[in-house]
Amino acid sequence: MGSVSHAQENLEYQKPVKEILDLVDVPLAPSIRIDQKGEHMIFLYRDGYKTITELSEKEMRLAGLRINPKTNISSRTNYYNNIKLKKIDGEPIQVTGLPSNPRISNISWSPNQTKAAFTNTAGNGVELWVLDIKNNKATKITEATLNANIGSPFRWFKDDSSLLVKFLPNKKKDLINVDEAIPSGPTISISEGTKAQNRTYQDLLKNPNDEYNFEQLATSEIFKVNLDGTKKSWSKTGMIRNYSFSPDGNYVMVTEIKKPFSYLVPYYRFPQETTIYKSTGDLFKTINKVPIDEVRPKGFMATRTGKRSISWRTDKPSTLIWAEALDKGDPNIEVEYRDEVFQQDAPFDGTPKSILKTINRYSGIQWSSDKNIAFAYDYWWNTRNTKTYAFNPNESSKKPQIIHDRNYQDRYNDPGNFVTARNEFGRSVVEINKGNIYLMGDGYTKEGQFPFVDELSIKDKTTKRIYTSSYTDKVENIYFATNIEKGEFLVGIESPSEYPNYYIRNINAKDQVKQITNFANPFAALQGVHKEVIKYKRDDGLELSGTLYLPIGYDKTKKEKMPMILWAYPEEFKDKKSASQSTSNPNEFTYPWWGSMVYWVTRGYVVLDDASFPIVGEGDEEPNDSFRKQLVANAKAAIDAVDNLGYIDRDRVAVGGHSYGAFMTANLLSHSNLFAAGIARSGAYNRTLTPFGFQSEERSYWEAPEVYNTMSPFMHADKMKTPLLLIHGKADNNSGTYPLQSERYFNALKGLGATARLIMLPKESHGYRAKESILHLLWEQDQWLEKYVKNKKNKLPEGTN
Repeated sequence: MGSVSHAQENLEYQKPVKEILDLVDVPLAPSIRIDQKGEHMIFLYRDGYKTITELSEKEMRLAGLRINPKTNISSRTNYYNNIKLKKIDGEPIQVTGLPSNPRISNISWSPNQTKAAFTNTAGNGVELWVLDIKNNKATKITEATLNANIGSPFRWFKDDSSLLVKFLPNKKKDLINVDEAIPSGPTISISEGTKAQNRTYQDLLKNPNDEYNFEQLATSEIFKVNLDGTKKSWSKTGMIRNYSFSPDGNYVMVTEIKKPFSYLVPYYRFPQETTIYKSTGDLFKTINKVPIDEVRPKGFMATRTGKRSISWRTDKPSTLIWAEALDKGDPNIEVEYRDEVFQQDAPFDGTPKSILKTINRYSGIQWSSDKNIAFAYDYWWNTRNTKTYAFNPNESSKKPQIIHDRNYQDRYNDPGNFVTARNEFGRSVVEINKGNIYLMGDGYTKEGQFPFVDELSIKDKTTKRIYTSSYTDKVENIYFATNIEKGEFLVGIESPSEYPNYYIRNINAKDQVKQITNFANPFAALQGVHKEVIKYKRDDGLELSGTLYLPIGYDKTKKEKMPMILWAYPEEFKDKKSASQSTSNPNEFTYPWWGSMVYWVTRGYVVLDDASFPIVGEGDEEPNDSFRKQLVANAKAAIDAVDNLGYIDRDRVAVGGHSYGAFMTANLLSHSNLFAAGIARSGAYNRTLTPFGFQSEERSYWEAPEVYNTMSPFMHADKMKTPLLLIHGKADNNSGTYPLQSERYFNALKGLGATARLIMLPKESHGYRAKESILHLLWEQDQWLEKYVKNKKNKLPEGTN
């Protein structure tokens, strides 16, 4: 590591030490899809990582999308490479007929769940395949000509015998090679006095060549495709954003992107038109036209005017619903109700009927098995409030009842999610059983986590707890009901050394649980690691917590002083009560994913993971008004807590984080002397480059310049006296965290004589994907920690930072 002082270092991809390497390259347990009845399971297998070769395939970044122009699917798609089927009581069986070297995605059950369709990305494009569950066989239905660039590339017809599929148009034009194109003129953007305060989106269109390429890649033609592979043109060619069948299958709602395009916002804020077709493909009616959505009022809760969130009522054959803002989309206008929800039955030519008004911004409806009751949700970011309404969508004269009205950051009082079932249309609805509905909750409490099922009476709205998980050494996650009348639920059970597996739990029969998967623990080396959730207090009395891991083989009785890694991510709150709640559970399986610091328990480090870093602003004070002060207080409280246990040498503590956690790390190193070194991955360090808000800060730079400047580590680079490892993906697509952020910050640190190292990972986005990148990342982190933390030679003089 002596070469860190050089200006540049030509280095090939490296691998970490064996202790870490052995935990990285392990086979993954499959993901599963289980049918609603809990009878059949689809096992989906994949590699843990992509390769740098895969990430190096051609990629076009247009209007917020990243597209492989050769295959016409997102260049960042996760693929599965094998499928097996399993009956609940049987063993997994290999599916026959799969393509060679499969790259599987877009898995979707058919309406009656006897089949599943999926796409396979071949070398030259995307194919459609169908899996027959009964026969355990996959069959290719189309050639590699699907357009999978935007949204789902196919939808099932209700009869399970055919699909609506998006294909590349026959007359698709060749793309312009932007690198070789000769400009025909300058790129011109115009501001005519209307405020357009948008976030710092990435991958936007930049010029007419981008516009042309986007149109070619977004344009599709929809065909009806039968299971025997025969197909028939179904609708006109267009830039199809999404499409969906009515529950009865008689209509299809199609939303199409229109021109003019924008250089300020992504494709989903381009003009759009929503049209209803008959299932035969005959054009029926245009129901909505939306102009370009570049300009919105100020505030996170701002929205556009007109119809939005158009969808089908899942409990009726063919009824549309949508919301419209009653405050002109402006959260700064005081009104009694923010949004109004309307419905309109087929044939969609009558006067829309108002069915609900929401106090906060509308965020969705769940329909039920009783057409006379539904449940709507709203939320308001500024107050962190959310409400749940029970209402009769057929009688708007009846006043809705607010059955939940709470702070959505208050996890201890989260009522949970409604239990759902499939109705006669094959759609998910809230299940009503003998006048009761049911809710499944995570069950976080001050004493620990105890997931639950509640029974809520529709008649009097009283709640009775009918099941509480009683595990004290494991975690039980409740996923969904396979049979609510029998009380049967699909659950997952895990412990620190017991890999998560699936079970059928009967909540009506004590201790009746049946295991249906048997996945082995691939991380056996971590089985003996000591893990606990510690709780401690900040200097202002705020309760905090973190998950503490001790090094492998550590003897707690000897209390040897070890180096420590503190890993965290700040979160903003509007009240101290919610900020003090802990959702960490020491009984969760210890899973060392690519970004984890848990690997370093094999290297003699104490790790405090997911340490609480609340930033609280109550009343008129915003959280970021005292951001730096609260950061340092959180860090000091965490170090003090572990030091008081006798486990660490507080002069050898590292701090790190990813994204906003990287921003946190740079601030802590600049404004405290608590740490020996830091690791900052994919962060933003100059908030003036995100002038119209960032994270949970909705004030602009010009409204709160002191906040922006005070919070920006770049503005305080001269205060950096602690070694900092900066890592960033060269293809970062996250809003605000341009690679430029790390490059400019590093240049400032270098110019001011700080000890720093900048690693730019080729082809990587905000999260890292290629095995080569991840192994090198782990090597870099290990080298940095060994030199500047474990084997730290010099202590900083008192009073320096």
